[in-house]
Amino acid sequence: QVQLVESGGGLVQAGGSLRLSCAASGFIFSPKSMAWYRQVPGEQRELVAGINPDHTTMYEDSVKGRFRISRANAKNTVYLQMNSLKPEDTAVYYCNFAGPINYWGQGTQVTVSS
Repeated sequence: QVQLVESGGGLVQAGGSLRLSCAASGFIFSPKSMAWYRQVPGEQRELVAGINPDHTTMYEDSVKGRFRISRANAKNTVYLQMNSLKPEDTAVYYCNFAGPINYWGQGTQVTVSS
């Protein structure tokens, strides 16, 4: 079955960096688009970044120039490098694969202190 396992979250000061990883299994990874979402309690989950099989990317406006999504097909892994973090980036970050249904990981907490 499809599994997405995120790691790399934590507590960081404003201006710091974190690198999230999402290890995927249960489907053929390389030809699939992948994405990172985030969610704050009481708010809707929002798309942060996406990456296509050809490595083209898209970013939500507030993270452009600070976050970078990448993928390593040999490792079935998608990454989110987050730099210049801000307190408003605090959220649970989820890996996503939009297959026949939407698949989600368990999420990883990112907390940015001011």
